[in-house]
Amino acid sequence: MAMIDSPAIKERSTVNMIMFTVILGLLPALFLQIGFFGYQILGNLFFGIGFALFLEAVCLKLRNYPIRPFILDGSAFVTAWLLIISVPANIPIWTLLIGIFFSIVVAKHAYGGIGSNPFNPAMIGYAVLLISFPKIMTNWPISDGFEIRNFIQFSQFFSISNINEAYDAIVSATPLDQIKTSLFLGKEVDVLPISFSTLSSYQMIAILYFLGGLFLVYKKVITWHLPLSLILSVYIFSGLLHLYDQNTYMSPTFHLLNGATFLAAFFIITDPVSSPTTLKGKIIFGILIGLITVIIRNYGGYPDGIAFAVIFMNICVPLIEKFTQPKVFGYE
Repeated sequence: MAMIDSPAIKERSTVNMIMFTVILGLLPALFLQIGFFGYQILGNLFFGIGFALFLEAVCLKLRNYPIRPFILDGSAFVTAWLLIISVPANIPIWTLLIGIFFSIVVAKHAYGGIGSNPFNPAMIGYAVLLISFPKIMTNWPISDGFEIRNFIQFSQFFSISNINEAYDAIVSATPLDQIKTSLFLGKEVDVLPISFSTLSSYQMIAILYFLGGLFLVYKKVITWHLPLSLILSVYIFSGLLHLYDQNTYMSPTFHLLNGATFLAAFFIITDPVSSPTTLKGKIIFGILIGLITVIIRNYGGYPDGIAFAVIFMNICVPLIEKFTQPKVFGYE
């Protein structure tokens, strides 16, 4: 019998391998989004990721860092991807590029590059766009259903320059936006119970983000602590409000399937740089993000508070880690 001394590293994990696995987890939702809305999302990804890589190269050059290894690590690629899928697919390209600039240049390289950024870069870019262009950020394309013909209409990919003109007539607020407006006007909310036969396009995409996230857990790219704590937090706190007044506050299932709950739980708050490293810290981090999200969704001025909750809790990470560090062996 062969004897192996511990600890033993069975598999070498690199940044680009992790980023590649994250992209694999995002691909099923992208496929479904193309089926519902066409190739406009691919146009956004093509121009947005290209601009992100260009900014990454410029910043590396200015900082006298080697360009090739950092470009190939996939971090800028994934940051741009996460921002692009968080905004409406029919967003003007110039608006999207502004968000990517803040994600790559301000939130990442201004703080020292990968491994040094205290805030999640994609959420900084999203928050800047939401605050600066609220009307653009709340007009989402709608779909009549999954269409196979969307996969052969390649012209949508190249119509990114006039995409707003093409989709002006078929945009709408998300369910979270509609509920927020109703609450602001003092109206009672009335949404049919959610079932698999009545799922909207965005709800089905959210489910694929959930399944893609489980894939990341299975591949051990992330652990279960952050996703589960956020999901349960949103479910429990929204459920308590729903029990208090069902005519004013939406059900916990509604909160999970609408907005960026699953996307944030598995792909955003699991950023290893801007989230806690201790197990207790991860659970606290996820719970508080869920609580702040529910508060903003029900009482704040924005329909979905994920980005602001993540950014606020990024600030608290050093404090969380200070009080959740395990005791060092040999000390009382």
